[in-house]
Amino acid sequence: MAVPPPVPPAASAAPSAARRRRVEPLYYWFLLPTLVLFTGLVLVPAVVGVFYSFTDYVGFGSWKFTGLTNYVALFSDPSIWDSYKFTLGFALVTVVLAQAVALGLALGLTSRIRFLTTLRSIFVIPMVVSGIVVAYVFNYLFSNSLPSLASSVGFGPLEESILGNPDLAWIAIVIVSAWQTIPGALLIYIAGLLSIPGELYEAASIDGASAWRRFRSITLPLVSGYLVINTILGVKGYLNAYDIIVGLTDGGPGTATYSVAKTIFLGYTGGDYAYQMANATVFFVLTVAVSLLQLLATRGRGLRLS
Repeated sequence: MAVPPPVPPAASAAPSAARRRRVEPLYYWFLLPTLVLFTGLVLVPAVVGVFYSFTDYVGFGSWKFTGLTNYVALFSDPSIWDSYKFTLGFALVTVVLAQAVALGLALGLTSRIRFLTTLRSIFVIPMVVSGIVVAYVFNYLFSNSLPSLASSVGFGPLEESILGNPDLAWIAIVIVSAWQTIPGALLIYIAGLLSIPGELYEAASIDGASAWRRFRSITLPLVSGYLVINTILGVKGYLNAYDIIVGLTDGGPGTATYSVAKTIFLGYTGGDYAYQMANATVFFVLTVAVSLLQLLATRGRGLRLS
């Protein structure tokens, strides 16, 4: 009986998957400048800063190791705790406000309305303006225009600038920070909404679903991944808030609006280099932890992490 010829093993498994998809050396040369710049301008300074956080270095001159002294002092410093409480509270309130407004605007700017392209262009203008410029403009509005308008209509609570009120100054920072960052989130939401097949809405309408039901059962689940991205980017940006605070209140009244970033920067220029490097290290770990918690909390909810 004739023996059938052996079947070739699929051309040797496509030459071992094209030899594991060999990468052209040229690509590494394109990657090299970025790696060099990142290492020299980010990684090395960060490692040096962490090293000095275990010393008494003031930014120049000699130094000596002090171990965990700076870190122990951080956790017993009321001003450091106040800056963390303000920063975390400000970031939480601002990210909720910004995401709600951005998603609402995105829903409007993806509907069938007139002048759609013009409106989209107008709403993204704030993201191209420098934060410090935006802050100074709003500083004038909160300090002059708004009190004058409130006085003319007899609205007492706003006749004085809220920037001078320790209990209200944070509200101005929230408003201005959200105003500047909403356009970036808006563009991401628009991209997400435009990726949803229109047939889903048509089928839901035929079944008698209301606008709220369509939003809750179709829109929100399908843009949840974009919501996660915007939230993570927003929290990261708000935790590092600096220019808006400098232009609006400069940390005042008193120290009511001192963010962690402003506290660290003032320490650099005030002779507390090592102490504030310890603060910066703790803040970096906290920021990474918050981002990881956000990713873990949203795993499997519209965002692939692999």
